[in-house]
Amino acid sequence: MTIDADLLSYYRASAEAFPPLPADADAQAVRQRFHDMAQAFARPRGSDVIVTETTAPLKGRELGARIYRPVASKGTNGALPLLVYFHGGGWVVGDLDTHDALAERLAIDANCAVASVDYRLAPEHPFPAPCEDALDALLWFAEHRSRLGFATGRLAVGGDSAGAHLAAVAARGANERVAGLVSAQLLLYPVMRRQFESASCIANAAGPGLTNDEMKWYWSHFLSGAGPAADDIRAFPLAEPYERTPSPALIVAAAHDPLYDDAFELARFLESNGGRVELIDAHDMTHGFGRIQAHSPAAAAWMKRAAVRVGEMLR
Repeated sequence: MTIDADLLSYYRASAEAFPPLPADADAQAVRQRFHDMAQAFARPRGSDVIVTETTAPLKGRELGARIYRPVASKGTNGALPLLVYFHGGGWVVGDLDTHDALAERLAIDANCAVASVDYRLAPEHPFPAPCEDALDALLWFAEHRSRLGFATGRLAVGGDSAGAHLAAVAARGANERVAGLVSAQLLLYPVMRRQFESASCIANAAGPGLTNDEMKWYWSHFLSGAGPAADDIRAFPLAEPYERTPSPALIVAAAHDPLYDDAFELARFLESNGGRVELIDAHDMTHGFGRIQAHSPAAAAWMKRAAVRVGEMLR
């Protein structure tokens, strides 16, 4: 299958507007370019969601968060279920703004509230800081659901790319503390393994969307502090079996993505640990398509399919 033509058109336009950075560019420069590109190609937010800024006061730090509530659900019986979301960006780039449109559409199409969390980034805050932020933020929102006006019966966690890594780590940690706390996981083109020789890494090494060399760079920054042990499941989620049954998971794979094989490896791992898994194989998509769905009707359709299904899982 070929890559969606609208995605290719977006990549051409973004490359013209934002030429590549020098090979020795630091994390801050890469981060700024990522943010500027997202802002340059952003579409105005619609009137279908109510968006509020908030903070999650955690031990020793405070994380920003943005909550999205679909307007269509206003006045309906019962409070909305909550999905806590972690943005992608290789643990190094990305923020609430770069993933604003993704979170907005997710709230509308899943008919749930979405809390997008602005966790700390490497290399300023390398492993395990992003993992600790994800787990602590998830537990904080779980504890304060009633006060914030959300349903308390079911809770989801989600993310894209490195954010999916954090979501899976947080779901596992949360359920080890409170069995069944997390009802569903939404894991979009997840990064699960620090390896660069899989068939999908080789086939899609040059992108678009993500290159193999970029993934190496992200891993090096994420693990630039105290190196984790080989069996540390916070860094390497597939390293050890689950102590408790994994939360039901919806995994979305992008066929033209170095991380395509990671999605299937994660699905097999969860199933081997007794988890229920559904996998959507987006055959014409590249890594990161959820962020740029406004520029591709096909990407928007894949994302809507995933969001609707997560909404069903939450109910």
